[in-house]
Amino acid sequence: MLEKVTTGTEVQLGRDHVIREMCDAIQSLTTKHRSAGDLAGIGIGVPGFIDMDTGTIMRSPNLQDWAHFPVRQEIERRLSTKVVLENDANAAAMGEKWLGAGRNTDHMAMYTLGTGVGGGIVINGRLWHGMNGMANELGHFNVESEGHPCGCGSRGCLEQYASATAIVRMAHEAIASGNAPDLADSARGNVEFTSRGIYQLAIQGHASAKKIYEQVGRALAIGVGSMINALNLPMYVIGGGVSSAWDAFAPTMFQELKTRSFIYSVTAPDRVEKGEKHTVVTIALMGSDAGLYGAARLPMLPPAAQTEAIRSSTPS
Repeated sequence: MLEKVTTGTEVQLGRDHVIREMCDAIQSLTTKHRSAGDLAGIGIGVPGFIDMDTGTIMRSPNLQDWAHFPVRQEIERRLSTKVVLENDANAAAMGEKWLGAGRNTDHMAMYTLGTGVGGGIVINGRLWHGMNGMANELGHFNVESEGHPCGCGSRGCLEQYASATAIVRMAHEAIASGNAPDLADSARGNVEFTSRGIYQLAIQGHASAKKIYEQVGRALAIGVGSMINALNLPMYVIGGGVSSAWDAFAPTMFQELKTRSFIYSVTAPDRVEKGEKHTVVTIALMGSDAGLYGAARLPMLPPAAQTEAIRSSTPS
């Protein structure tokens, strides 16, 4: 990395403002570092569903007025260079595959635990997009059949039990039940009652906070276990802000995984002989920069033909 520029994404000012700010920053860096070599292209991570063929955001909960807007075409017009548009969680998965926890494998899945839960799948060193770019919504695997309502329209999604937003919600639910005085004392008058604060209480031994992170671990075990059963990949990486609470939720997750996935129960690192194939579930290494590195990697890769191959096999 030569340089990193951080700016606020002022979505309330409209997409033209956001794109202009982003392009101005890119042009400034391109000029400043021209001596480093030719620009291969620009990779951009965006939250939401993307039509990979057209570079259009089909839907994004955080970018309301961007739906059906040809983002890639607009940025290419402004920058006069190749642009690769990608879902932000997919970009993070590519970053971890390139330089992070997955650098020694060509097959992995990644969960990003942040405000919501995103995901990315890498197969044969390439991101898996599915039929039209909407694959990898790992946060919307069902982990509670009639659980908490989700913004996607379903109920009981992993996102409702393993995201930072979910952790705070579960804490308030525990307080409302009258069974979590330790959390109530911490939340009272605290305008920054966050998942990080609840984690601090958990590692200090507060029972109610520990129980919430045990619920996070259980939900992850159900979601990750389903993925292990379906894909039998060698590695599953867990990143995003909530992953910093690894020591609070991972013990429950690993214990539960061995009952939720028969495949994991026989391929966990402690269940196989040294040197044999095994299933690794591990914390991400790239932190908040995973998406930056993954997006930067995208223009370096040759075009993939997987979407066209899937589409050509889809019945008319």
